[in-house]
Amino acid sequence: MDLDSISQHFFGTTDIDTLDPHALEVGRDRVSLAFGTEREPGRRFALWAVLRATGEAPAPAVAFENAHERRAAEAYAHLMGFSGRS
Repeated sequence: MDLDSISQHFFGTTDIDTLDPHALEVGRDRVSLAFGTEREPGRRFALWAVLRATGEAPAPAVAFENAHERRAAEAYAHLMGFSGRS
C-alpha cells in the first residue's frame, strides 16, 4: 500500500489537505473500519499511520497486540513527532 493509493481509495483524493472537515471525517471513518478488519501486518500498519497522521489513531499499545508491531508503531510515532497524541 502506498500513500497515494490509500488516500485516493479512502478519501477520494491524493491531497488530503484539500478536504473539508466533513470529507476528512468520512475518510477517517473508512480508514478506521479498514484498520479494524485488516489482518496483514504491513497493510494494518500503513492504515494506522494514516490514522495517526490525521489525528485519529489509537495509541500503539491499543492498536497492536504484537510486541514487534507495537514497538515499530511507537518508534514511528516518536520519529514523526506524534508521541504526545493518541
